[in-house]
Amino acid sequence: MTAEQQDHSTGAGSPPGPHGYSPHKADHLKRLRRVEGQVRGLQRMVEEDVYCIDVLTQVSAATKALQSFALQLLEEHLRHCVADAARQGGPEADAKVSEATAAIARLLRT
Repeated sequence: MTAEQQDHSTGAGSPPGPHGYSPHKADHLKRLRRVEGQVRGLQRMVEEDVYCIDVLTQVSAATKALQSFALQLLEEHLRHCVADAARQGGPEADAKVSEATAAIARLLRT
């Protein structure tokens, strides 16, 4: 992980809130708790020696849930952070577009 990736993963160097997801924070936390429950269910399935295909089916469901969450978060980022920067113009707008493009590229690699 690069220093820039670490900064973004820890929040260091990130702009202070509110962020694009802030108005929907409670909904996002609920979705993430649901995904957390799915992952705990996967752990139980492995502990109980559940059939491989059944485990893989649940892995797929958890993966889709995280992807759906990521897309929603990305949309909110584009509507809030990127749109605000675009309205202001200048190098900040270019930086936000580059940042969003890099995030999309990471999502596509998964």
